Amino acid sequence: MKLVSWNVNGVRSALGKGLAEFLRECDADAYAFQEVKALPEQVEGLDFPPQGYRAYWNPAEKKGYSGTLVLSKTQPISVAKGMNNPAHDNEGRILTCEYPDFFFVNVYTPNSKDDLSRLAYRHDEWDRLFLAYLKKLEEKKPVIFCGDLNVAHEEIDIARPKENTRSAGFTIEEREGFSNFVAAGFVDTFRHFHPGETGHYSWWSYRAQARERNVGWRIDYFLVSAALLPRVKNTAILREVTGSDHCPVLLEIE
Repeated sequence: MKLVSWNVNGVRSALGKGLAEFLRECDADAYAFQEVKALPEQVEGLDFPPQGYRAYWNPAEKKGYSGTLVLSKTQPISVAKGMNNPAHDNEGRILTCEYPDFFFVNVYTPNSKDDLSRLAYRHDEWDRLFLAYLKKLEEKKPVIFCGDLNVAHEEIDIARPKENTRSAGFTIEEREGFSNFVAAGFVDTFRHFHPGETGHYSWWSYRAQARERNVGWRIDYFLVSAALLPRVKNTAILREVTGSDHCPVLLEIE
């Protein structure tokens, strides 16, 4: 089973930059998109979703903002929006599809903002509640969760760690939140297969030719319950795929 996660930075924009062609060539079993910034009716007539896929949306209440989407060849057993917490579910950031062997969770973690004005919310509330949600799902069956987690976990996950110690996405608090996922038994699949390797990033600023120079951050992930790790056969960052300031990440699992 091939799974792909991608922050498309606007699904309508991405459709104008080769998204449809990528979907045909990749032919994944399921796609998890973040920051779709659209409602289903806004892509009508754009040949989306492609033939053979069912689309499951969780748009934000605020138009043109945030939102998640899953395309799946197989109809899930169930689909759930949010994490059963109305105070935190109005931005369309979580979409969970249940399959026979696992839950597939698509997440777009809140950005702490350049001035770190949302860091306290992120650290004290969101990360803690999302982890509790994942562990609750795991009581029933294993979990695969993926998406833009808006954090570079370790220094090897960012091109310039020293210059970004208090930048949103690389603060001690945000990195601690990710470490808590790992401590709770979830495995960062890319890092599992590529321990210690540097230069692997999934997001680049549009400024100063950052992508061409590979001055980036690894903030897009696939994490799995430890019970699923023996079934993971491949994980990759598809850096060559353009169309967003992020690139897709891939997981292949038996």
